[in-house]
Amino acid sequence: MAEETTLIIRDYLARQRTRMANERTLLSYIRTSLYFLVSGTALVKVEDLANISSLGYFSFAISIVLIIVGFFNFFRVRRKMRKGYYHKM
Repeated sequence: MAEETTLIIRDYLARQRTRMANERTLLSYIRTSLYFLVSGTALVKVEDLANISSLGYFSFAISIVLIIVGFFNFFRVRRKMRKGYYHKM
């Protein structure tokens, strides 16, 4: 936190915007993952469309992958921000 006191206001606000953008991106990943989870559940539960239930399971897999990628990306960007590696993002 001592580092932030030496920043000028413009740089401090830019860091705040980047932090909030990182949080919004994580929430977008979570929202998209939930969409795939719900659509996968609907495809598996509909009995009239038994031949596409495999698509529902594929949707479950995409949901899990998206949530993992979202959290990985969030923590990676947060770690880079804390260390000050802005140019390598």
